[in-house]
Formats: sequence, structure tokens, C-alpha cells
Amino acid sequence: MDWSHYRFRSVWDLPGEPADVYAVLERAEDYPRWWPQVREARPLEGGGGTARFRSFLPYDLVVKAVERHHDPAAGILEIALWGDLEGWVRWTVWAHAGGTRVLFEQEVEVTRPLMRRLALVGRPLFRANHALMMRSGRRGLTALLKGA
Repeated sequence: MDWSHYRFRSVWDLPGEPADVYAVLERAEDYPRWWPQVREARPLEGGGGTARFRSFLPYDLVVKAVERHHDPAAGILEIALWGDLEGWVRWTVWAHAGGTRVLFEQEVEVTRPLMRRLALVGRPLFRANHALMMRSGRRGLTALLKGA
């Protein structure tokens, strides 16, 4: 097993229409407004962008991102990542129970040298760090959609 390889999956039930949720998710440069652990997201000239994340562990992760699949009608938005993490992230959005359900999937390899060295012993902390980030993201997006 490669201890630096991660697969994550989160399901968020959100208020609002799927098209409105998708519209928020496709504007990555606005993520820092509603997702506290996304410290910075900037578009790059020529497409794509950069993002910096930090949750409760004392380190930042920096990635470059470019869209791999963008299909608002199907509710799919997929992004390729490289930098401190290499792999992909996919959002899938659909109507559910009077609101919207969002599936977040991510498959990445950690490339940051310190995290690779700590991969075996740090894995439970890294996974907990990610889970905290996802809970906070869901709360922030819910508040934004409710107009709070």
C-alpha cells in the first residue's frame, strides 16, 4: 500500500437548487469566502488557477488546478491537481429531497516531502484534518446558500 495515496468521498445535503449550487462550486476563486480552510484561490492567466489550503494541522498545501470536465447539465465538475497534491477532485450535483445533494470525490498522491516522510504515522491525522475541512466546507456552503 502506498501510504501517500488518498481517496476521499463526502456527501453534502444542501439547500437550494442544483444549478445554484453548481454555480457556486464552479467559481473556485470565491471558495475562500465560504470555506475557511481554503485560504487562497487565484485564477491563472491562460486558465486554471492556484489554491492554498490549511485546516487544523500547521501546514499549508498549495496546488495548481485545471478543469478536466465541466458539464453543468449533468452536474459534474472535475479538476486536475498538481503541486503538493497530484490527482483529481470531482463534484457531482443533483436534486435530492427538496434541495441538492453533492458528492465530493478526490483521489490524490501527496507529493510534499515532509508529508511523505510522515505518511505512515501521520495518516490518521491527515485523514482527520481532511474530514474537518469537509465538514467546515459543508457548513460554509450551507450558510452561503441560505443567504446568511
